Amino acid sequence: MSIQIVKSIREMQDLADRYRQADKTIAVVPTMGYLHRGHARLIELARSRTDLVVTTIFVNPTQFAPNEDFKSYPRDFERDQRIAEHAGTDILFAPEVDEMYPDGFESKVEVERVSTILEGAFRPIHFRGVTTVVTKLFHITKPHLAIFGQKDAQQAFIIRRMVKDLNFDIDILLAPIVREEDGLALSSRNVYLGETERKNALVLSRSLQYAANKIQKGNHDVPELRREMEEIITGGNPSQIDYIAFINPELFQETDTITPPEVLIALAVRFGTTRLIDNIIVTLP
Repeated sequence: MSIQIVKSIREMQDLADRYRQADKTIAVVPTMGYLHRGHARLIELARSRTDLVVTTIFVNPTQFAPNEDFKSYPRDFERDQRIAEHAGTDILFAPEVDEMYPDGFESKVEVERVSTILEGAFRPIHFRGVTTVVTKLFHITKPHLAIFGQKDAQQAFIIRRMVKDLNFDIDILLAPIVREEDGLALSSRNVYLGETERKNALVLSRSLQYAANKIQKGNHDVPELRREMEEIITGGNPSQIDYIAFINPELFQETDTITPPEVLIALAVRFGTTRLIDNIIVTLP
């Protein structure tokens, strides 16, 4: 069966109802398009676990501040369609903005505490836009399973929190970060990087791996590790380091105490005008 493109909310809901009535399981992979191998991996995971895979493509305006890159965010629908189909998508749900947010739309969904720190501190409206649109996508596609990437670690935690708090009957699966051979985490925004910036951005994965190695060898001094990471990143001539955070992944709270079983190290750094995020989960011996 070739990929089916759906733009209407009502049509997507009707299709989901039909599959559910036939006792078929549905997975959704929410994306903003400009797909890459990381997205393809999410779709492949969905394909291996359910009967029907819905990939959504929607550049969501409510998660962008006025000074951010909503208008310039990379878009290539034909390319996205090819990648999605090749990875195993059955339905590509790609609504227009006025379909998702008709005149008079006023509702918001917000996960309070964790939406205000780290990414939330630098992008105050971002997660409210994410949780609102993901809630809508869940109601539209009616999945049993939703798959997200670990690269957006804070987003993934927030969505899991929302699903638990609001009693969504949906399983959430996180897929590991997919990287280029040189270590750069795949991101649709990597296309913004110039040649020198692209090379310099490799300091992100190097700094994360450096800290992970030190922790696994017994160095749990967070201030020292953060300083050493800053030195590595500064060597890449970034325009700004927004944060380097050591996080208790169960609570998604910053910590200066590294305790078993795991610590999450997350960072956000700007190269020129391009803002990149990355993270690593370190399992303690």
